[in-house]
Amino acid sequence: MFGMLARSNSLTHRTLLRVTGIQYSPIFCRLVSTSEQASQSGKTTPLPDDTETPKSKSPFHFQTGYALFAKRPSRPFPPPFLSLPSGSFSDPLSTHHRSRDRRSYVDGEMIRGITNGDDAVLVQENFVGANDGVGAWATRPRGHAALWSRLILHFWALEVERDVAVTSAPDSHVEPDPVEYLQKAYEQTIQATSPPNQWFGTTTACAALLHHSIGSDLPKPVLYITNLGDSQILVIRPREKKIIFKTIEQWHWFDCPRQLGTNSPDTPRENAVMDKIEIEEGDVVLALSDGVVDNLWQHEVLESVIDSLRRWDARAQDSDPEDYENEPGAGMQFVAKELMKAARKIAQDPFAESPFMERAVEEGLAMEGGKLDDISVVAGLCKRR
Repeated sequence: MFGMLARSNSLTHRTLLRVTGIQYSPIFCRLVSTSEQASQSGKTTPLPDDTETPKSKSPFHFQTGYALFAKRPSRPFPPPFLSLPSGSFSDPLSTHHRSRDRRSYVDGEMIRGITNGDDAVLVQENFVGANDGVGAWATRPRGHAALWSRLILHFWALEVERDVAVTSAPDSHVEPDPVEYLQKAYEQTIQATSPPNQWFGTTTACAALLHHSIGSDLPKPVLYITNLGDSQILVIRPREKKIIFKTIEQWHWFDCPRQLGTNSPDTPRENAVMDKIEIEEGDVVLALSDGVVDNLWQHEVLESVIDSLRRWDARAQDSDPEDYENEPGAGMQFVAKELMKAARKIAQDPFAESPFMERAVEEGLAMEGGKLDDISVVAGLCKRR
């Protein structure tokens, strides 16, 4: 029905117009007040209350945090992906909490992760990811990129969970296969969004699975990094103050990344890239949507993370316990929030210089300022159990 979509029909929406605190969002062709734009953060994304998720047996895990900023409120999921509220006050009190439940479900399973505009993120102790739905689908009948980005991440996480008990055992010689996990997630998303519950969309995908070296008396942490499109995984080594790894963006043409979904020729088996790298305890793994990498250069991301870690360590020395949240993941939540705020500052500045502006100018396109987009940041600190 539709051809594969670039992120937008034109670049005119990239420049942020400020008129008495009002911003223009041409995808919906309406004015969006700054009060509508929500940001949120946390340590891990929710898991079902009544499901025992298999725990990784790897000797390593992530301390995690995430921070999100949506350029516009997330579009509600349609039935049957959203549990409908109760229609009667006579329902038993034991189900009253469910009648007000805003969580989403597919095949009776709570959908993993969190939606951020058209993005979706997932944060677990051994698996972090960020998918970026192509927002131009909002202008198409039955277009819902946020649903696609969230469902693919959900099914991807389920495949990891099913396999983790086997591959993460210390005596296991079976390696994880995150590309195959993503392929199965892609196929399950196609099935879930086919008639009678038909919805169209496309999304990029990137995730990092924390594992360990196989066949060694002294296991070392190993990352399996999978990427398709222009979201990005970065690995930072704070003790050396440098980026030791980053994924390479994949494009069809400018502002049209490789993407999974409706009418896209891309598939995980054919186009996803998987990198296996050995890291060390104390390394920071970032999963970022293009709302970060289009607004901040790599050295700015590195500086933000190193500075946030330094400031958080200084808080640990403060004698007032109210100024320091000494919980696993609190530091990574702080790192993610600071990086999100740095990207948001550029995104909302119509006169800032940005990587996206630089690329647009190289393409011969008139462009100024940051790129107003959904900003998703996931940070994971590699720790030994």
